[in-house]
Amino acid sequence: MPSQGTKRKRDHGSSDSSIESLLTTDMEIMENAKKIMKSVTDNLNQAFLMHREIISKINQTNKVSRKKATMGIFGKSGDGKSSLLNAVLEKRDFLPSGSYGACTAIITQVEANLTDSNYIAEIEFFSKEEWEKELEDLFNVLSDESEDMDEDLIETAKEKISALYGADAKKKTLEELKKDDKFAEIETILSTTKKTISNTDVYDFTDDVASYIQHSESSPGDWYWPLVKSVTIKIPDCHELLEHVVLVDIPGTGDCNKIRDDLWKSKLRECSFVWIVSAINRAIKDKEPWGILKYCTEELGPGGKCKRINFICTKTDEINPQGYIRSARLRRGPLTRDKKKECILHRNEHAKVDVKERLENSDIKKILNTDNDFQVFTVSSNAFFDQELNLEHSETEIPKLQDDLRILNKNIRRELTRDYVNEAKGVLSLIQSVQLDTETKTAETKASIHTELKKNLLKGRKKLNKRFVNIHNVLEQCLSKGVEKSVQSCVTTTMDTILHNKDGRRFHKILQSMCKNGGIYLKKNRDGDLDLNKELAKNLHECLHDDFNKIFPKSGKTGKSLQEEIDKFSIIQSASAHPRSSLQRHIQKYIRTEENKLKASLNREIVEIKKEIYSSIQNKIEKEMASYYEKAAAVTGIGSMKKRQEMLITSVDMIKHDMFNNAKKEVLKRFNNLKLYINHALKSELKKSMELSLLQTSKITIMDVSKETEQLERLSGQLERLSER
Repeated sequence: MPSQGTKRKRDHGSSDSSIESLLTTDMEIMENAKKIMKSVTDNLNQAFLMHREIISKINQTNKVSRKKATMGIFGKSGDGKSSLLNAVLEKRDFLPSGSYGACTAIITQVEANLTDSNYIAEIEFFSKEEWEKELEDLFNVLSDESEDMDEDLIETAKEKISALYGADAKKKTLEELKKDDKFAEIETILSTTKKTISNTDVYDFTDDVASYIQHSESSPGDWYWPLVKSVTIKIPDCHELLEHVVLVDIPGTGDCNKIRDDLWKSKLRECSFVWIVSAINRAIKDKEPWGILKYCTEELGPGGKCKRINFICTKTDEINPQGYIRSARLRRGPLTRDKKKECILHRNEHAKVDVKERLENSDIKKILNTDNDFQVFTVSSNAFFDQELNLEHSETEIPKLQDDLRILNKNIRRELTRDYVNEAKGVLSLIQSVQLDTETKTAETKASIHTELKKNLLKGRKKLNKRFVNIHNVLEQCLSKGVEKSVQSCVTTTMDTILHNKDGRRFHKILQSMCKNGGIYLKKNRDGDLDLNKELAKNLHECLHDDFNKIFPKSGKTGKSLQEEIDKFSIIQSASAHPRSSLQRHIQKYIRTEENKLKASLNREIVEIKKEIYSSIQNKIEKEMASYYEKAAAVTGIGSMKKRQEMLITSVDMIKHDMFNNAKKEVLKRFNNLKLYINHALKSELKKSMELSLLQTSKITIMDVSKETEQLERLSGQLERLSER
């Protein structure tokens, strides 16, 4: 017979006082919950013959972690993105603004330093091989002396070469440059893929980082941004805003380098929230912010996880009062500071109405599949720091954006706290179920409970598999329709993309660049990007769009979502939901806690995997077309453009059936892999939980955790009251 052991009695008086008082923040509740679990762990560690699995379980509970939410911020250079970030972070001149020659090609990620008081920059470089290839391409562009040369590519090539090697470098040949001392220095920098800069002084830190994220045309040379893929900056003392949130300054203007463009798209797919930034005087008429938004709707929509978009009009303090009074037909009067403020606030209100109306009437809301209203902010970063500009702090609207971040950060912290408290309660239920070995014929009872749970697990997985089959059939029908439309229209689509183009004679170089770049031609301002793969994937995406968004919604219920099916899954069936004994009640509490944690984790993973499923259509088409792009790029001589066009049109027509069917198969294969992964996770993880609940007292010294359970219940109640505020 199992040993009954002895209940370990402890003095709780010393720890009760801190728990009884009303806690006012999620952080206090989390700290107290951890204090309770530490007390339990300390007592368990003192017990002889303590089963290691329970200690391990408590240790896992203490490792609270979650991928941070990403707030993407993008707009074109000179529209005040960096100044906006500096104001939100309350650190003037921290990030270089356009007036100092900020580099618009670098993705800059800003997050909290949660470990010490240092400012830290983690800089990721291109590999030596990647840079050598790009440098060769840049010099090939500069050597082009034809009439139809690509001005965008030439401008980019000159900018990158002179930034690194100095003003004279763009006049040299690649062979001459390789003999330069600067070339050897660059190779040394690229001998490592990452560099870390750390400093406690903010001004010294910004000076140290400047050459990696800043550009100056007036003093070329020793600006290393062309070598940089991305920079992550960690700031101390900003837990309230960024403990669980990452701000990503995403270049609005793209880079002709495909590696950077792929990184640009991958960062967009990570964004849960987006701020579109545009100077207020150009917010409506300027094509660029709207063009950027239109270009990346798939990365933010079905192929991403964006839940909300805010439009931010910047530089509201920059206004000509007399000119505005005339154009807005306002009542004239003496031109005072108050009159200027009146003009600013009047323009702000009209801008909000106009921008919101354009957002609401665009296709963006449908593509993003969100019911959330778009918000428009009118901000002045200068006036936030400079009271002489005569705007109240609140009128700069920077505090509103800070509140937006605080609320987002607080909601994530509260969710993490709730998860921790619930999981801790589940672990204590496990310990209590072991304690009850002294009160009943535990081995037989536990075996019976375990048998029932195994049956329910098998039954639940079969039911879920049926739902997977239904979803698979829906996807297959949508994709089959998309394949049919794609096959019918792909030749026309290809001709429209590569024959009829407004760039005229210059299109010869654009087409050549597109073929060299795997079917994609990237313009710096995103106006007129050419992506044949995206055009060829359009029918498949359109046919898939509505049902895909119902199966994989970003939030809420659709009645058809995979997340809803996961949430319904439980091995605690209704027939056994009313436990017959205390032992069964505690085991069920523990199992239900483990279920909820597993299902929440799976639902987060589904969001990440669905992005890969959606993007696999275009990726597969790009792969199928790759060899034909290479052959077209290799064509030279008189009439080369016409030969490339004919080659691409013929190739698309030749492989269209296989190409689109393979894209369809790729989506279904990835969905099937998702099904297998979810099935395996449910089976293996819940099996572990069930086995842990079978622990016998022969392996454990019993301890009474009823007091700790009561304390956690009180914390749980306080957390709910905080949520209701």
